[in-house]
Amino acid sequence: MNSASLLQRINNKEAVIGVFGLGYVGLPLALCFAEANYKVIGFDTDAAKSKQLSEGQTYLTHIHAERIQAAIQGNFSATCDYAQASQLDAIIICVPTPLNKYREPDLSYVTNTVSQLLPYLKAQQILSLESTSYPGTTEELIRPLIESKGFTIGEDYFLVYSPEREDPGNTSYTTKTIPKVCGGETAACLNAGVKLYESIIDTVVPVSSTKTAEMTKLLENIYRAVNIGLVNEMKIVADKMGINIHEVIDAAATKPFGFTKFTPGPGLGGHCIPIDPFYLTWKAREYGIHTRFIELAGEVNRAMPEWVVQKTADALNEHGKAVKGSKILILGLAYKKNVSDSREAPAFEIIAKLKAKGARIDYSDPHIPSFPKKRDYAFDMHSVSLNASSIQNYDCVILITDHDEFDYQLIENSAELIIDTRNRFTANDKIFSA
Repeated sequence: MNSASLLQRINNKEAVIGVFGLGYVGLPLALCFAEANYKVIGFDTDAAKSKQLSEGQTYLTHIHAERIQAAIQGNFSATCDYAQASQLDAIIICVPTPLNKYREPDLSYVTNTVSQLLPYLKAQQILSLESTSYPGTTEELIRPLIESKGFTIGEDYFLVYSPEREDPGNTSYTTKTIPKVCGGETAACLNAGVKLYESIIDTVVPVSSTKTAEMTKLLENIYRAVNIGLVNEMKIVADKMGINIHEVIDAAATKPFGFTKFTPGPGLGGHCIPIDPFYLTWKAREYGIHTRFIELAGEVNRAMPEWVVQKTADALNEHGKAVKGSKILILGLAYKKNVSDSREAPAFEIIAKLKAKGARIDYSDPHIPSFPKKRDYAFDMHSVSLNASSIQNYDCVILITDHDEFDYQLIENSAELIIDTRNRFTANDKIFSA
């Protein structure tokens, strides 16, 4: 057997697409396939998500309900029932790949998903893993599971790795316009993967293997993590020298070659940059390699929430107050502006550290009305509204996430003291850069 029948179903838009994991990666991808007139079934273990989608509602602020409603009225459905996987021609896995408490890869979401799918696998089907992982994951973990069902990879079953490149809230690039890297376990697998993604994405970038595609994703995010670690360390040095690091960065960015602008912040957030580098450092140890450069950047970035807490304590001290007993307002829980994504956001560690020092904490985030459930943090808090009177009640305001919805002039006029981690306020005696 060969891939001809699968490719024909893809080309004729007769293929049924299944997307597993309807989060920040899976949901946009599923909608993209549905909008290209494929029948799409979205799978998620969270029954509340499936219910919301089935009712045409959204749970991601950057994806409008109207888009979901149009997809539901067309070719898209959402479910928790894995038995529906028997209908699928293409399986795309977009589930989380977190770190455990020892900062080692936790691939249980991936392996559990594939294991549950095994009864529904069939010949002339393609499976694509999009979840970020270490080089070798597809070959070493996924391939043996599929082969245990008697399939021959590249002949009657097709296996690829194509890393996600979603950037929630980025209006300049969409799922369709962001180039898509794809690697296959065999040449036939790669051909099938390219055909699948070419049906919805403008540019597909084929690479020689799944390992290459897996390493590509890690390099992209390690590049960012290392450079963010560099500017975070430079921020600390500049602060001690009385230099505005943001002015330095803006000046350096005028160089038309050899410099890429990165900006410091209160710590890393999102699913990718705080986690992905450690997938490579873990795998590298198998080859006897100590990735010192990557791990050093990780240490710098993980230390930034403590830096913010210390700057807050210093600023309060200059105003004759202690952290203990002070009322502090956190602006923004999301890891980046204008989205509701709070995965690995530094705000949670900052809140926990300030609470441990006796501060009384509130937060305001237009995208996160209630404090989300977290593995390490559980606070009964709700977003407070901002007005001159409410802001004046706080001893200190800390800007963590610079959402465009915040009225920065109102905040600056009303706050007694501001810790600015995003360079959004004009310098004056009550603004402390962190």
